[in-house]
Amino acid sequence: MSRDVTILCIDDDEEIRFALGALFRLQGWETVDAGSVEEGVAAFEARRPSLVLIDYHMPRVNGVDGVRMLRRLDAEVPIIVFTIEENQKVADAFLEAGASDFALKPIKAPDIISRIKLHLRLLESRPREIRPHQRLSKGMSPATLALIEECLAGRGEALTADEVARATGLAYQTVFRYLQHLVNEGRVEVRGTYGKVGRPKQMYRKAE
Repeated sequence: MSRDVTILCIDDDEEIRFALGALFRLQGWETVDAGSVEEGVAAFEARRPSLVLIDYHMPRVNGVDGVRMLRRLDAEVPIIVFTIEENQKVADAFLEAGASDFALKPIKAPDIISRIKLHLRLLESRPREIRPHQRLSKGMSPATLALIEECLAGRGEALTADEVARATGLAYQTVFRYLQHLVNEGRVEVRGTYGKVGRPKQMYRKAE
C-alpha cells in the first residue's frame, strides 16, 4: 500500500480494542480507538483514518447510526462492521447506511487482516467509472461491484454467493446484496440447483 495506514476501531469492549491495536501495530499500521460512536466520530474528524472498524451493538448510539454519521463526514473511507449477526436484514440496514463490509465476531486475526487489506486495495483502485447504464443503490461501491463482476466473469461458471465471497474475500452478506443488485440490473443470471440433501442453492453467473 502506497501510504501510511491508520485504523480507527470503535468498540465498547476495551479488551477487543487492545487486542486489535496490538495486532494492527504488528502490521505497521497506526491505531486509534474509541469506546463509543460519539468518541469515534470525534476521533475520525481529528485523525481522518484510512479505514474504520465499528461494532454493531454499542451504547447510546448503535452501529447503524454510527455508520450514517461517519458517512456524512466521508463518502469513501472503508467502514467494516463487527457483528455477531448473520441476518441479511441487519446487513442490508448497514449497507444502506454506507457500510463497506462485515467481519463476524469472534474476530479471527487472519480474516480481519485480509479483509482490511482488501478494502485498502479497493480504495486505492478508485476512481472506478460508473458505466452510463449502471445505477448503484445507496451505499454501494463501484470498486466492490467491479470486483464481484470480475470474479464471475473470470470463473466462467455459475457460483454460489458463498463461493463468490470466498473468491473475493468479501463477507457473504455484502456479496449477497451486490449479487441481488446485479440480478435486478440484468447483468447476472440466477438459477436454482439441488444439492445432495435436496435443498435448493442459488447459483449466479454473468449474463450472456
